[in-house]
Amino acid sequence: MSDDDKKMGQSAVDDIFGDGGGAMKLNEIEEHKNPNTVDQQYAIGEPMASDVTAIYDIPVQISAVLGRSTMQVSQLLKLGRGAVVELDRKVGEAIDIYVNNRLVARGEVVVVEDKLGVTMTEIVKSDRA
Repeated sequence: MSDDDKKMGQSAVDDIFGDGGGAMKLNEIEEHKNPNTVDQQYAIGEPMASDVTAIYDIPVQISAVLGRSTMQVSQLLKLGRGAVVELDRKVGEAIDIYVNNRLVARGEVVVVEDKLGVTMTEIVKSDRA
Protein backbone atom coordinates (compact mmCIF):
# COMPACT_ATOMS: atom_id res chain seq x y z
CA MET A 1 0.00 0.00 0.00
CA SER A 2 1.49 3.38 -0.99
CA ASP A 3 1.71 6.39 1.36
CA ASP A 4 -1.04 8.11 -0.69
CA ASP A 5 -3.36 5.15 -0.04
CA LYS A 6 -2.74 5.43 3.72
CA LYS A 7 -3.58 9.16 3.89
CA MET A 8 -7.16 10.14 4.58
CA GLY A 9 -8.62 13.28 3.00
CA GLN A 10 -10.82 15.86 4.71
CA SER A 11 -13.94 14.47 3.01
CA ALA A 12 -13.25 11.03 4.49
CA VAL A 13 -12.78 12.56 7.95
CA ASP A 14 -16.05 14.51 7.52
CA ASP A 15 -17.77 11.24 6.56
CA ILE A 16 -16.54 9.61 9.75
CA PHE A 17 -17.03 12.46 12.23
CA GLY A 18 -19.87 14.28 10.51
CA ASP A 19 -19.93 17.78 9.10
CA GLY A 20 -21.93 19.30 11.93
CA GLY A 21 -25.35 18.34 10.59
CA GLY A 22 -25.06 14.68 9.73
CA ALA A 23 -22.97 13.08 12.45
CA MET A 24 -22.87 9.31 12.45
CA LYS A 25 -24.89 7.41 15.00
CA LEU A 26 -23.31 4.67 17.11
CA ASN A 27 -24.97 1.89 15.08
CA GLU A 28 -23.55 3.40 11.87
CA ILE A 29 -20.07 3.40 13.39
CA GLU A 30 -20.50 -0.26 14.34
CA GLU A 31 -21.34 -1.05 10.69
CA HIS A 32 -18.13 0.61 9.50
CA LYS A 33 -15.83 -1.49 11.68
CA ASN A 34 -13.23 -3.51 9.89
CA PRO A 35 -14.23 -7.18 10.22
CA ASN A 36 -10.55 -8.17 10.30
CA THR A 37 -9.80 -6.24 13.50
CA VAL A 38 -10.19 -7.54 17.01
CA ASP A 39 -12.05 -5.35 19.53
CA GLN A 40 -9.77 -4.26 22.37
CA GLN A 41 -10.34 -2.08 25.40
CA TYR A 42 -7.64 0.53 25.95
CA ALA A 43 -6.92 1.94 29.38
CA ILE A 44 -6.36 5.66 29.88
CA GLY A 45 -2.89 6.57 28.69
CA GLU A 46 -2.49 3.51 26.46
CA PRO A 47 -2.01 3.93 22.71
CA MET A 48 -5.20 4.08 20.66
CA ALA A 49 -6.27 1.49 18.11
CA SER A 50 -4.02 1.36 15.04
CA ASP A 51 -6.85 2.26 12.66
CA VAL A 52 -7.05 5.72 14.25
CA THR A 53 -3.51 6.50 13.11
CA ALA A 54 -4.88 7.34 9.66
CA ILE A 55 -6.11 10.69 10.98
CA TYR A 56 -2.95 11.67 12.89
CA ASP A 57 -1.51 13.76 10.04
CA ILE A 58 -4.62 15.90 9.49
CA PRO A 59 -3.81 19.48 10.49
CA VAL A 60 -6.19 21.30 12.83
CA GLN A 61 -6.26 24.94 13.90
CA ILE A 62 -6.15 25.50 17.67
CA SER A 63 -7.08 28.89 19.13
CA ALA A 64 -6.96 30.05 22.74
CA VAL A 65 -9.29 33.03 23.19
CA LEU A 66 -8.47 35.28 26.13
CA GLY A 67 -11.59 37.38 25.60
CA ARG A 68 -13.54 39.44 23.09
CA SER A 69 -14.31 43.07 22.51
CA THR A 70 -16.54 44.98 20.09
CA MET A 71 -15.76 48.43 18.77
CA GLN A 72 -16.43 50.65 15.80
CA VAL A 73 -13.87 50.88 13.01
CA SER A 74 -13.27 54.53 13.88
CA GLN A 75 -12.31 53.49 17.44
CA LEU A 76 -10.07 50.73 16.09
CA LEU A 77 -8.22 53.19 13.84
CA LYS A 78 -7.53 55.46 16.82
CA LEU A 79 -5.71 52.70 18.72
CA GLY A 80 -1.99 53.17 18.98
CA ARG A 81 0.99 51.57 20.67
CA GLY A 82 0.24 51.00 24.36
CA ALA A 83 -3.54 51.25 23.92
CA VAL A 84 -5.56 49.00 26.20
CA VAL A 85 -8.53 47.09 24.80
CA GLU A 86 -10.98 45.96 27.46
CA LEU A 87 -12.07 42.34 27.05
CA ASP A 88 -15.24 40.64 28.24
CA ARG A 89 -13.36 38.41 30.73
CA LYS A 90 -12.19 38.99 34.27
CA VAL A 91 -8.73 38.22 35.62
CA GLY A 92 -8.47 34.52 36.53
CA GLU A 93 -11.50 33.52 34.44
CA ALA A 94 -11.01 30.48 32.19
CA ILE A 95 -10.11 31.03 28.54
CA ASP A 96 -11.85 29.25 25.66
CA ILE A 97 -9.95 26.70 23.57
CA TYR A 98 -11.22 26.13 20.03
CA VAL A 99 -10.25 23.43 17.54
CA ASN A 100 -11.26 24.31 13.98
CA ASN A 101 -13.54 27.07 15.31
CA ARG A 102 -15.39 24.66 17.62
CA LEU A 103 -15.25 25.17 21.38
CA VAL A 104 -13.72 22.01 22.87
CA ALA A 105 -12.26 23.04 26.22
CA ARG A 106 -11.55 25.77 28.75
CA GLY A 107 -8.23 26.37 30.41
CA GLU A 108 -5.69 28.63 32.04
CA VAL A 109 -2.72 30.50 30.64
CA VAL A 110 0.64 29.15 31.84
CA VAL A 111 4.27 30.09 31.21
CA VAL A 112 6.57 27.29 30.05
CA GLU A 113 10.21 28.46 30.04
CA ASP A 114 9.88 31.72 28.08
CA LYS A 115 6.71 30.87 26.13
CA LEU A 116 3.00 31.11 26.85
CA GLY A 117 0.94 27.93 26.92
CA VAL A 118 -2.51 26.75 27.89
CA THR A 119 -3.48 24.11 30.43
CA MET A 120 -6.87 22.51 29.78
CA THR A 121 -8.96 22.47 32.93
CA GLU A 122 -12.35 21.48 31.50
CA ILE A 123 -13.45 19.58 28.41
CA VAL A 124 -16.63 21.05 26.90
CA LYS A 125 -19.26 18.49 25.98
CA SER A 126 -20.30 18.64 22.32
CA ASP A 127 -23.87 19.57 21.37
CA ARG A 128 -23.88 17.04 18.51
CA ALA A 129 -26.16 14.06 18.87
